[in-house]
Amino acid sequence: MALNDEEVDKQIKHMVAFINQEANEKATEMNFKAEEEFNIEKGRLVQQEKIKISAMYERKEKQVDIQKKISYSNELNQSRLRILSERDKHIQSIFNETQQQLAGISSNPDKYRKLLEGLLGQAFHQLLEENVTVRARKVDIALVEAAIPAAVKEYAVSTKKTVNVTVDKQNFLAADIAGGVEVSARGGKISVVNTLENRLKLVYKQMLPEIRSSMFGESTTRKFFD
Repeated sequence: MALNDEEVDKQIKHMVAFINQEANEKATEMNFKAEEEFNIEKGRLVQQEKIKISAMYERKEKQVDIQKKISYSNELNQSRLRILSERDKHIQSIFNETQQQLAGISSNPDKYRKLLEGLLGQAFHQLLEENVTVRARKVDIALVEAAIPAAVKEYAVSTKKTVNVTVDKQNFLAADIAGGVEVSARGGKISVVNTLENRLKLVYKQMLPEIRSSMFGESTTRKFFD
């Protein structure tokens, strides 16, 4: 049975409505999926940026913490250096004061002669030479000559050797030193400087750890004491 124009038109409109409905549903579905995908991607990007920002601040916090530790360590080291510097100044002042007192040693001739005997004897034992030359301050020549026999005798007793001593009366030790002697052999190629200043320096170096310990207490970190 043939359709008339009105029925054909109605069928066409029905089909168009169906197609439009299908299209609208598909469009809605696509929009929904697009929005969903957009939200997912947006969430992923936001989370990614959050992680980046968090990592950046974590690095900055670590850098600040490291810088604080470095600053603290530097300040601590500076404080230690200042303390050590002040200690060294204090010890040096004691050494300087002791050195100034050396000048008074030669003011007592008897005691000073005995000291010269010991300084001469020590030099003889260090050199172990048959012939030696002694230098002293010009003002000490007489006391040195008076001290030589006892020093030679003590050396002979302890070593079973003899030593011939010549006092240099041309080349004297500096007048501004506190005293003592310089003993040489083999034309001055070997010598022992036993001036009071030099003896003080040697004793000071040997006793420095004890001096530090006595003045400032034992160090908990010190490993070497020379």
